[in-house]
Amino acid sequence: MSRRMLECVLVCCGAILAGCGDSSRMQRVAQAFRTGEVRPDELPRLVTADLPFRYPALMYARRAQGNVMLHLYVDRDGLVRRDSTRIEETSGYPALDSAALRGSVDLRFVPAKLRGDPMGITVLFPVDFRHPEARPLPGDTILNTRSPAH
Repeated sequence: MSRRMLECVLVCCGAILAGCGDSSRMQRVAQAFRTGEVRPDELPRLVTADLPFRYPALMYARRAQGNVMLHLYVDRDGLVRRDSTRIEETSGYPALDSAALRGSVDLRFVPAKLRGDPMGITVLFPVDFRHPEARPLPGDTILNTRSPAH
C-alpha cells in the first residue's frame, strides 16, 4: 500500500485530534490525513480497553520520558499488521521505541469504513511514555487527555 493512499490520525484514547498538547505534532499528522487520495466515511476507532504499551523497567527507573509516533496499517478486520508498523518519529530512546512497536500489535480497532464497507487504512498513532514523578515534557499541558503508556 502506498503512503499516499491514506494517512489519518488516532490518539491513544481513540479521540481524533483532541487534547493532544503538542499542536505542531498534531498539525503534521493532520496534514498527512489531508493528502490521502481515498478517505473513509468513518475513521477507525480504538477498542482496546487497556493499552498494551509497557514502560521498560530500566527506562522507568531512570525516569526517561518520550513520545513515539507509530506508522501502522489497520486492516479490514481492525487488526494491526505487524509488518507494516514502523517508527515515524522516535522518542530518542531505542527502548521506548521498541516498547511502542511491541505493544502496537495488540491494538484492536473497529475498522475504517467507506460506504459502510470495512477498509484497511494507514494511521499515525502516538504513544507517550510519562513517568509520574518526572517533570512534564515541553508541549505537555494540563489539558492533555491522551493516556500515557504504563
